[in-house]
Order: sequence, then C-alpha cells, then structure tokens
Amino acid sequence: MKDQKSCWKKIKTYKWLYIMLIPGVIYYLLFKFGPMFGLIAAFKNYQPFLGFFDSEWVGFKYFIRFFTDKSFGKLLGNTLLLSLLNLAFFFPMPIIVALLLNEVKANWFKRTVQSVVYLPHFLSWVVIVGISYTLFTSDGGIITEALKNLGFGQINFLTSPAWFRPMVVMQNMWKETGWGTIIFLAALAGVNVEMYEAAKLDGASRFQQILYITLPAIRTTIITMLILRLGHVMESGFDQLYNMQNAMNRDVADVFDTYVYRMGLVNGQLSYSIAVGMFKSLVGLILVLTADKLSKKVGEEGIL
Repeated sequence: MKDQKSCWKKIKTYKWLYIMLIPGVIYYLLFKFGPMFGLIAAFKNYQPFLGFFDSEWVGFKYFIRFFTDKSFGKLLGNTLLLSLLNLAFFFPMPIIVALLLNEVKANWFKRTVQSVVYLPHFLSWVVIVGISYTLFTSDGGIITEALKNLGFGQINFLTSPAWFRPMVVMQNMWKETGWGTIIFLAALAGVNVEMYEAAKLDGASRFQQILYITLPAIRTTIITMLILRLGHVMESGFDQLYNMQNAMNRDVADVFDTYVYRMGLVNGQLSYSIAVGMFKSLVGLILVLTADKLSKKVGEEGIL
C-alpha cells in the first residue's frame, strides 16, 4: 500500500512528463502491439472474407513448408551474410567518427562536419539508390566512366552479384554513419575531463587516452547498441534491397524481407508470409535475449 502511494505521488509530481509519454504509448499500442493479434493468421489458412476466426486452422503447416522449401537456405545465407557484413564494417563506423569528432577542438569545424554527415540520413532509400545509379551505372555513370578512363575496364557495379553486397554496405555507411554518431557523442560528453588531464600529466598520448579512457567510458553504450543491432540480424532493410535488386543479382539480393513482400503482397499468400515474418521476429528476440544474458555475465548492465 505504501509503495502504491509512493508511485502515485511520483506520477503527480512528474505529471507533465507522463502526459508527454501518452502519444508514444498510443503509437506503440496501435502500431506495434495491436498488429501482433494478426500473428494468429500464421497458423490458419487465412481468407480475408472469412476473417481470423472462421479461417481454417492449419497449425504449423506454413512453418514446415518454409523450412523445407529449397529457397530457405539461400534466403538464410543471404540475410545472415549481409547482416554480418554490416556488423563488421558499418557498426564500428559511428564509433570511429564520434571518436574523431571528439578530438576536434575547433567547434565551428566540428559542427560543420556533424551537419554534413547527418544529412544523408534524411534522404529516402529511393533517392540513395537513384544517386547510386547515377554514379555507378554502366551506361555513362560518373565513377564507372572515371574508372574506365583510368584503365580498369568496364565494371558492372549494379548488375554484378559480386558487387551487390559491397554496394549495400557502402550505402549503409554513407547514409547512417552520421546519424549513429549522435548516441556515441552524447556518451562521450559524459566523460570526466579531469581523467584526460591526469592522463596528460602521466605522459599519456592522445591514442592512449582514447584507448584507456574514452573507449572504456562508452563501452556500456557500445554493448547496448550491439545488443539492439543483433535484434535486426534477420532484417536487411527492405526498401534498400528492393530498389537495388534486379534480375542479374537476385540470387544474392533475395533476403527474408523481399521474400515476405513477394509471397505476401505480390502472390497473395498472406498466411505463409506472416509465418516467415514471425520466424524472423522470433530469431531476433532470441538473439537479443542471449546477447543481453551474455553481457550481464561479463559484468555489463545489458538492456533488460
């Protein structure tokens, strides 16, 4: 009873903060938790004119079909490989850029660079892919023609399966690196300046200060972001891959996201596509919980 009174007292004290939370809570209830009711369609032969309750119950039929489908291995391999490449090359980039910006002493230059690297985040993937086509198309692309003039010959960046994954990772790095630095710069702002001054007195170089002061100070933030990133391992980004995909690179470009779109909206197999989406979500949930548990075992706070 005492705890309940204390809770209501806090709510009354910070009532305006809780009021500000209402739009966010409504958003998640309507667009995140509400649609979860539709997961029941993964276990039914869902027919829109019959509805969720009157459609035939088929159990795990669509899951078995998906796991035994010949395309499952290819989809899993393409999705995991793209996610691993993004983890290896894209995930460290915001950390590196944040560390570099933190070392800049001229505030005007720092703010200018921040603004420039933030801008690509606000461009849609349609625009990003359009820019890529302008630069890399084999028919008059700026970079393609420049490489040809330098003696590298004709390189088909947009249609070559070998170049598809590097192109996707580079697009991610260019578009989202700047935006990702916001979190790490905020974490760096909380590092005690006196620690750097003490390190200077001890003769530590700038690199040693980064290695022994800066990185340990933001380690918790890095681990938290990594755990959250693992939850999206099975999601490679539909908008980007759908626009980059073509008949020549489809073998390496087809992932779970594009497969769900093709089977669900194009072919009308709604229950089957929901089952595939549910599988993706469950794998992401398991990875997040596992990573969180492992982080706590090594002494970190985790996210739960």
